[in-house]
Amino acid sequence: MSIAASPIGARCAGSSTYDVAVVGLGYVGLPTALAFCGAGLRVLGVDLDPGRLEAIRSGRVDLVDGDRERLRAAGDGLAMTAEPAETARADAVIICVPTPVDRQRVPDLGALTAACAATAAHARTGQTIVLTSTSYVGSTRELLARPLTARGFRVGTDVFVAFSPERIDPGDDRHAHEDVPRVVGGMTPRCAERAAGLLGRYARELCTVSSADAAEMTKLLENTFRAVNIALVNEFADACRVLRLDVMEVIEAAATKPYGYMPFLPGPGAGGHCIPCDPHYLLWQLRRDRLDTPLVSAAMNAIATRPRRVVERAREVLSDRGRGLAGADVLVLGVAYKPEVADLRESPALEIIDGLLAAGARVRYHDPRVPEVVTGGGTKLQSVEPGPADLVIAHTPHRALDLGRLRDGQLLLDATYRFPGRAGRVAL
Repeated sequence: MSIAASPIGARCAGSSTYDVAVVGLGYVGLPTALAFCGAGLRVLGVDLDPGRLEAIRSGRVDLVDGDRERLRAAGDGLAMTAEPAETARADAVIICVPTPVDRQRVPDLGALTAACAATAAHARTGQTIVLTSTSYVGSTRELLARPLTARGFRVGTDVFVAFSPERIDPGDDRHAHEDVPRVVGGMTPRCAERAAGLLGRYARELCTVSSADAAEMTKLLENTFRAVNIALVNEFADACRVLRLDVMEVIEAAATKPYGYMPFLPGPGAGGHCIPCDPHYLLWQLRRDRLDTPLVSAAMNAIATRPRRVVERAREVLSDRGRGLAGADVLVLGVAYKPEVADLRESPALEIIDGLLAAGARVRYHDPRVPEVVTGGGTKLQSVEPGPADLVIAHTPHRALDLGRLRDGQLLLDATYRFPGRAGRVAL
């Protein structure tokens, strides 16, 4: 492994309209495109959804303050299109499309396969192509290098192919894109060099590994590590409740150890398209090779069932006060999958609301960032102002949430563990 930043800004033979094309302008692709814009590159954003392109043009997108300012300043530096063939006009292509799982937790490779196929179909000599979407080990080789070779390109000579996992943290402005090191693994050393040269245009530090496979596995390790630790700290939160301890006090005390411990926070589950999804790409691949990974499997099962635990706990809390969940008025505070975003992907709140409704509760929600939701069960709800309820469930602790708007002593099931000491509060 080597760590280096290369000044290379290689170009294709002949003239190019853009320095880089970014395929997929979602929660990863748009901030990535804006980081390149900020570095002074000519950027083309490609997204098949015209509605998404219009939302970006009008500024109606969920971005941290720094990226929102970059979007305002981008001007002509950021062109956008819904036509994949336009990538042929760029020196380099970055692929940033979603890699979700289906209802059976099996990887859904549809968007990734289509994006890679289109990019390979329109590739031209001298182009550098970097896949950033989290996927199984071997994705870059199978979905990009193989079809490019079939077209007659020599990978590492005619075109340059690499994997560099995205490291965007939606809703969190504490880590600037430039300050987050990028891991790079190429199909050949020359591919890695070209990809590092591209990413080094904005990233101050690069970590080049021996292969695209190693870079793919790096991302799976990062997110599996987080999944296992989230499952562990949730289990500790349950244990602390039974032992009448404040889990946050315990976590804060443990975090004073300067080595060997990294704090994770408990909650109602895990959302987004990383933690609840990415480890399943590893498990799916290893099942094919008949390798059992019980620790990761148990962690992912615990994460998947956590929202049901919230519903069970709501039933317990109400039962302790002499009433059932059926017919109860329940208000959910925050439905986004994490604070300060409007993102509902894999949000535990959606399954919690469905579970409460299935139990006969009357459910409302309040989220200052999410005006409307449609749950997995098809229920459509609109955000309401906080008010009295038989039970309030704190789910997403946005900074704008004001518990002071609840009545004194309001029964509050705190699934965030962030509101200790409040009258009427019980922990998940």
